[in-house]
Amino acid sequence: MNRRIRGSGGLKPGPPVHRATWLGWVLIAVLMAGGCSGAGDQPAAGGATAPPATAPPTTTTPPTTAPPTSAPSGSATTARPPAPVRYRFPVTGCQARYGTSHHDYPATDMFTARGCTFVAPVDGRVDEVARTDKWTPASDRGADRGGRSVSLVGVDGVRYYGSHLEAVAPGVAPGVRVRAGQPLGRIGNSGSARVTDVHLHFAISWPTRPGVWWIRRGVVPPASYLDSWRTGGNRSPARAVQAALEAAGGTVPPCRSYC
Repeated sequence: MNRRIRGSGGLKPGPPVHRATWLGWVLIAVLMAGGCSGAGDQPAAGGATAPPATAPPTTTTPPTTAPPTSAPSGSATTARPPAPVRYRFPVTGCQARYGTSHHDYPATDMFTARGCTFVAPVDGRVDEVARTDKWTPASDRGADRGGRSVSLVGVDGVRYYGSHLEAVAPGVAPGVRVRAGQPLGRIGNSGSARVTDVHLHFAISWPTRPGVWWIRRGVVPPASYLDSWRTGGNRSPARAVQAALEAAGGTVPPCRSYC
């Protein structure tokens, strides 16, 4: 290929351009165009494709549960064991003599001076009260033999009975709550004790409906329990009374003496 140079003398042939040099320039131009396109090379068919970039996995922290705390004051209760039953000797204010046996049925006659105080041997509820002496030697009815009397059902489930009282203490009436050692009456010789020395007929039994006097007058001998209470002991007759009830078949047996 010839180039012409304009001049005063017309066109003159220029130096020859070699084909190899021209092809080199073309190749450089092509490479420059490809390097600046920014599109990048496409992978060959069947080649591995890089996985798309993903955000790093998010770790979810489980919610933290606070350890249980104690309940607010006043909202929780703690079961307390029941308080032990406390017993008191049923006679105060003077000496008392008593035997280990009783005629015809289990009970104890506690001989004292007149006017000594009969007190509740245990916390409980007044059961039956007789303020009037209805006994007469002519009839000698079993229901009247106790004269003036008070019975109470203790917190231990046992019924306690004191009779032949000179008087029943004021305010003592069926259903009234009493505490161990609380006065129930003054000891005398009412009822069938009218012809004997002053004494308190003291008896232990299981509770019954009102009027079942032949159970109320005594089913368990009290002497061993009185011995304990007199010296500050706390022996309970509850088991012995329960055993007597079971021996009776859980019912009220018929009256068998002074009926």
